Amino acid sequence: MRQRSKFGLAATALAAASLLLSACSGTTSGSGGTDGGDGQVTRVSGAPEWCGTKKITFALLDGFGGNSWRLVTTASGKAEAEKCPSVTKFLYADGQGNTSKAISDIKGMASRGVNAMVVFPDAGKAVLPALTSAYKAGVVTVPYRVDPGGKGGTNYDAWIGSDFANDGANWATWIKKTVPDGGNILFMGGPAGNSQSVTEYDALKESLGSKYTFVQQTPFVPTNWDPTLTQTLLSAAIAKNPKIDVIVSDFGPTLVSSLPLFTKAGKKIPAIATSDGNSLACFWQKEKDAGREFPLFTVATGNDNVRLAVDYAIAKATGGKVPTATSFKAPVFEDSTDSSKPVQCKSDLPGDTYLSAQLPGTDQAKLGN
Repeated sequence: MRQRSKFGLAATALAAASLLLSACSGTTSGSGGTDGGDGQVTRVSGAPEWCGTKKITFALLDGFGGNSWRLVTTASGKAEAEKCPSVTKFLYADGQGNTSKAISDIKGMASRGVNAMVVFPDAGKAVLPALTSAYKAGVVTVPYRVDPGGKGGTNYDAWIGSDFANDGANWATWIKKTVPDGGNILFMGGPAGNSQSVTEYDALKESLGSKYTFVQQTPFVPTNWDPTLTQTLLSAAIAKNPKIDVIVSDFGPTLVSSLPLFTKAGKKIPAIATSDGNSLACFWQKEKDAGREFPLFTVATGNDNVRLAVDYAIAKATGGKVPTATSFKAPVFEDSTDSSKPVQCKSDLPGDTYLSAQLPGTDQAKLGN
C-alpha cells in the first residue's frame, strides 16, 4: 500500500525535509570505537549487540519524507544508527513522492557503495526491482513498514513490517472493557483496500464477536487519512447513525478537527481507539477541562518501526547480532480509563509531535525549524 496519503497530509513543509536531509547527510564522529588500522572497529562498552565491528556506510531512504511524521521517523533512524560506532557515514534520500526518483535513489545509493540501506518503499511493488538489484549487488537491503512484495532472502534481506493485527487486537481488548455490553463501531481507515486498515479490521472483527456492529462501510470507511475528507464522512455517519459507541481510526491526528461535530449535533463524543498524536491528546484534555471527557485509547503511531529496521540492517552489515524480531509491535501508549497510562498532552509542543516515539518531544519540535 502507499503510505504517502496517510502522512503526507501533515503540515510540515518540504523545505523542512530538505533541512533535515542536509543535517542527516555526512560523516558520523565514530567516537564510540577505535580504528585498529585494519578497517575494523574494536567494540567498546555500551555498544549495542546489533553493532558489529566492520566499518560501514549506511543509508536511509524515504519514498516521501516531507511531513512531520517522516521527519520524526528519519531523525529516529539517524539516532539509532549513531549508537553504532561502526557506522562511519550516514546518508539520506527523499523520493519526494515521485516513484521514479525513489527508484533512482535506491540505485544511486547502491552505486555509491553503501554497505547497508533501510528503505520506506512508499511506491510498494514498483520499487521491488531496484531493491532486488541492490540486494544482488551485495548491499544489505531492508525495506520496512510498507510491503514491497517479493521475499526476504531473494529480493532483499528482510522486510521489517508493522504488526497491524496486534493494534487491532489491542483496540478490541480495550473496547470490550470500555463498552462491555456491545455497540456500534465506526472504523475510519485509510485509502480503500489498503492492507493496514484491512488487517486491523480483520483483527477487530475476530476479537470483538457478535455483540458489536460495524456501521457505515465495511471493512472501513476510506478517509485517505485526510482530515478534510474525514470531517465530511464523519458528518454523514453522525446524521445516518443515531448511536455511535466507538470510533476506531488508524491515524488519530486526522480525527481532531472532526470530533467537535458531535458537540454541534448535541451528542457526546464516543469512545476513541486510535494511534497517538499530541494534537489529539491536547484536544482530549481541553474537552475534559470543559466537562466533556470521552474515553480515549491509543497505540504508538509507529515512528520507532524504523529503529528495528536500522538495527537489523546494521547488524547484518557489521557482523553484529541480528534481531530475532522482524515485525514491529506498537505498544499501548495512552488509556484514559487506566491511571497507569494517562493521556499525555504537551501544550508547549506542536500538535504534530508523537510522544510515543523514543525521540524526545522537544527534539521533534526542532525538526521543522
